[in-house]
Amino acid sequence: MTSATETPTLPVLDEHGRRALFTDARTAYAFADEPVPDETLHSIWQLAKWPPTAANTQPLRVTYVRTEAGRQRLLPLLAELNRAKTASAPVTAILAADRDFHEFQPIFFPSRPELKDQLAAAGEDGRADLAKFNAALQAGYFLLAARAHGLATGPMGGFDADAVSAEFFPGGRHHAVLVVNLGLPGADAYFPRLPRLADDEVLDWA
Repeated sequence: MTSATETPTLPVLDEHGRRALFTDARTAYAFADEPVPDETLHSIWQLAKWPPTAANTQPLRVTYVRTEAGRQRLLPLLAELNRAKTASAPVTAILAADRDFHEFQPIFFPSRPELKDQLAAAGEDGRADLAKFNAALQAGYFLLAARAHGLATGPMGGFDADAVSAEFFPGGRHHAVLVVNLGLPGADAYFPRLPRLADDEVLDWA
């Protein structure tokens, strides 16, 4: 147990964990014909839900598309280059932003229950950027959580977001922000690793 005078320490991922989540992780373009159990899909969310969002807003909502009927509804709404790999994936997650996330603020931020009314007064347009930004944060957490479960991920921005939202979220409350294929990698699943910027092109010190 850490005393009041000791500096607390945090756990550090070993090299294997870092490779699994970051340096060896790439977008998958083909998937093995192996199902992903419901327990794994639930467990992914049990990790992805914990990292921070602004005012703990948590606007991300996840729809797992895994039936043939669901896949046939989704495929025509994707860019043509994304259809074959999505057809090969055992599960595709539609990640959406809940534009009425503020309704949960008294639960998510009980010390600031007034946020619900403030965000309600802002209207949907006033909440849109907050919903989209924080859902995008959570989408990144979702990818890491899926990788932590040994799954390959294939995130895609090439889809008709308005059409996907209308098809899968007809009430208008949720708006799709990312589509992610999930599963074990198939043959020739990965392209060669593409370059990254050098440190001196990215980092600065002040």
